[in-house]
Amino acid sequence: MPVISKKKPSYKIQPPLHHYLHRYGRAVNLPVTYDDLRHYAHAFPLMDRKGQDTLWETVTYDPQVMRETYDNLKMTYSLLKTDGDTEMLEHLYIERVDYCTFGNSNPFRVRIVNQFNDNYDHFYVKRADASRIYGLELEHILSPNRINYLVKGDTLIEEHIAGVPGDDFIKDYLKRPALNQVRLAKEFVKFNERCFVRLLGDMRSYNYVVDITPDFEEEQYRVRPIDFDQQSYDGRRSMYLPQYFKDNNPIVELCLARLNMKTIRQYQYEERTLIFRRLKAARYRLKELIDAMRKDRISTPEHLAQLRRELNRHYGTDQFDKCRNMGDLVRLHLKVSLKKIHPNQF
Repeated sequence: MPVISKKKPSYKIQPPLHHYLHRYGRAVNLPVTYDDLRHYAHAFPLMDRKGQDTLWETVTYDPQVMRETYDNLKMTYSLLKTDGDTEMLEHLYIERVDYCTFGNSNPFRVRIVNQFNDNYDHFYVKRADASRIYGLELEHILSPNRINYLVKGDTLIEEHIAGVPGDDFIKDYLKRPALNQVRLAKEFVKFNERCFVRLLGDMRSYNYVVDITPDFEEEQYRVRPIDFDQQSYDGRRSMYLPQYFKDNNPIVELCLARLNMKTIRQYQYEERTLIFRRLKAARYRLKELIDAMRKDRISTPEHLAQLRRELNRHYGTDQFDKCRNMGDLVRLHLKVSLKKIHPNQF
């Protein structure tokens, strides 16, 4: 199992990436910042329905601060969901704000409720990290999932990605009689392929969710990453393949039991074809994003050198030697991994 030996540093947003974010409507003026939420007065552990510690803390604010902070959070939610239409704010209220004490981004999670029907939603306030933003954009462009987020300075606002956390899914759902094992295996193969092609790392089980959709008498599954901090950072090829993480072994074993190698290759080829079609449809936007990444620094020279070597070995080539940064490497890896699909397009 790949092991992360050191905590990944946060990389600031540089001018080329900021220009990209502004051009595509991701950079806006936000009424609240990450630092604003850090000025809480009290915190206490948040327990789940079974009385177990979630490792989140619910934070509270002094009365004079809370009203302004909650109003600003509601306005932030309206910017995220309706481009700032304030009419929706009248029937919304902030139920609580939670703080995550582990992980790289130490996010705040805001629970917002519709007072007419008690329906609730969540969104997150995080420190803006260039690696994560590149990961969010690549997910938006190259995956079947659309991603909604906003950035201002050092603050990142993200919508909630719904689904069963991967570790809970493996523990509570994997042995259910109603589980369609073949469909789940197919989706995990495709998820594994999506991560590798665009070099999204660290997809251990708690960094993705499984979205379950009823479909006639069966279920469909979509595996979606929820942590993008390790986009193109690590030097080990295995970090970009979810199949190599020990806590994913139960799903990997299911894949090997239910799918033969010809079928696995078929699903890999299908997913690369879909990635290529998405790339072709958004080629100019993707080029602008990769151009910004090529002017940026989102990893260490040691990691870059190691990943060049390991990808050269994997593909039996020396093409990756010419990559001078992770942006170069992502660009070339997209070309090399998708070239078999449409060789004349590259």
